[in-house]
Amino acid sequence: MTLPAVLIGLDWGTTSFRAYRLGADGCVLDARSAACGILKVPAGDFERVFEAEIGPWLADQPNLPVIAAGMITSRQGWVEVPYCPCPAGSGEIARALRRHVTGAGRVVHFVPGLSIVGADGVPDVIRGEETQIVGEVGAAPGRRLLVLPGTHSKWALAEAGRIVWFATFMTGELFGVLKEHSILGRMIAAEASDGDAFRRGLAYARSSGGGLLKRLFSARTLGLFGELPESAIGSYLSGLLIGSEIVEALACLEQAPREPITVIGGSDLTERYLLAIADAGLPARRAATDAAAHGLFLIARAAGLVS
Repeated sequence: MTLPAVLIGLDWGTTSFRAYRLGADGCVLDARSAACGILKVPAGDFERVFEAEIGPWLADQPNLPVIAAGMITSRQGWVEVPYCPCPAGSGEIARALRRHVTGAGRVVHFVPGLSIVGADGVPDVIRGEETQIVGEVGAAPGRRLLVLPGTHSKWALAEAGRIVWFATFMTGELFGVLKEHSILGRMIAAEASDGDAFRRGLAYARSSGGGLLKRLFSARTLGLFGELPESAIGSYLSGLLIGSEIVEALACLEQAPREPITVIGGSDLTERYLLAIADAGLPARRAATDAAAHGLFLIARAAGLVS
């Protein structure tokens, strides 16, 4: 017999859609995913996708509360929700939820992203990652440093269950641009994973004498002089960029991390970050699975949507 759910959570991003039926203790009773991120929804007909993907769940339990996080709450999404300022935890985020009633009479609670103004006076934002962080740290005391790899990697600091700082690094997007639209990309042969080349890129990123702009050209010259085969240049460039990201992220912190750095994600990229952090001599750990689902549950509970 299928256990009754108390909540439906949606993690609806730029390229992907994930839905969770959640039980009274926050456990995932059922999950589904689809390649219908916000950029793939024709004419922005989000309500049609919503009904197609989770309509059967709501048919069984019509009064289930629904909560949604990710780029679905952005300006390009279904309902734009203003950013909630840091510091923020599940309580602050819950108070900033945006209630929306669909044409079919369904009630959806949209989660805001977070904003911060850095020490340099420049604003930064996250949308979707805040829910994963909340799900990972819960209300745990102490200090946690987390990284969420991706097109735009996010580093965040949580204290006593609240996000107090974060920063964005365009590492993944820069890799794609360099690979597809630069002279460096012309040197990259068919995609292959080369651990030695990746670690060489990490080491050069940590070396003294110049920054990333100087070091980037090495992805060409090492190939020209036969020190790297073309099949290894992609891995080297990845190591160089990820290594530079780690150096920059740690430089933003007032003190070096004492606890293991938590990496949130489920892709091969997560493994690269775990390796890169360990290669820098720092402890690292993989986050628990379903961090987004757990975060949606905690925010819903803080909002009184579930008891």
